Amino acid sequence: MSAPAADLPIAFDNVTVAAGAVTILDRITLTLNLGSPTVLIGPNGSGKTTLLRIAMGLTTPSCGRITWGGREDVPPIRRAIVFQRPAMLRRSAGANIRYALRAAGIARAEQKIRVGELLELVGLEHLSDRPARRLSGGEQQRLALARALARDPAVLFLDEPTANLDPAAAKAIEDVLYAVSQRGIKVVMSTHDLGEARRLAGEIVMLHRGGVIETGEATSFFNTPRTGEAKKFIARELLV
Repeated sequence: MSAPAADLPIAFDNVTVAAGAVTILDRITLTLNLGSPTVLIGPNGSGKTTLLRIAMGLTTPSCGRITWGGREDVPPIRRAIVFQRPAMLRRSAGANIRYALRAAGIARAEQKIRVGELLELVGLEHLSDRPARRLSGGEQQRLALARALARDPAVLFLDEPTANLDPAAAKAIEDVLYAVSQRGIKVVMSTHDLGEARRLAGEIVMLHRGGVIETGEATSFFNTPRTGEAKKFIARELLV
C-alpha cells in the first residue's frame, strides 16, 4: 500500500462556513501536515465534522481559501473519508472492498490480492464471505476503513470512528489506525473520547463555537493547555 502525499499540506486560510445566519466555521486558519495523526476535539456542535468535510472537499467554504499541496480545486483522488455511521453495500464484506477497488481503477487481476490484504489489515479476513450488513457495528466500521484504504489515500479522514462502540471494538479500530499511520498515511480524525485522543494523537486541534481555540503537540496540549477553554474541556467541564 503506497501513500503519495501530493495533497499535503492541507492549508485553511481564513475559512468560514455559514448556513444562512448560522456560522459553522469561523475564520479558520490551520495547516495539516504530513506526519502523526491529527485529532480534532471539542464540544458537540463545535465544527469538527464540517472541518473534515471541507478538508475532504465535500463542502465549499462560504469565504476564505483552502489548498491541497499548494493547489486549489484538487479532486479528492488522494483523500478518503469514513463517517460515523458508514453505509454498507448489500453484498459480502469482500465484495464491498472489490467494489471500492473497481471504483479506484484497480485492475481485476489485482483485486483478489488487494481484497485479502485489506481484510487482513483490518482483522476481517475470516469474514470475507459474510454479508456486510450482518457484521457487528465495530466490524462494519473496520470494513469501512478497508474500503477507504482501497484508494491508497495520502490522507484518511474519520468522523468519530469509535463512537458508540464497546471498548474491545474501539481498541480494534485504534489498532488499525495506528497501523495505517505507521504506513505513512496521514490520519485526521475527530473524537469525543479524550482517552482516545491521548492514545492516538500526535497533534491536537481543539474547536469551540466554530473556531480553533488551541492547537499543539498532543502531550503538551494535555499537560500544559494554554487556554481556559482547553483547561475546562480536559477537566471535562461543560463549555457553553
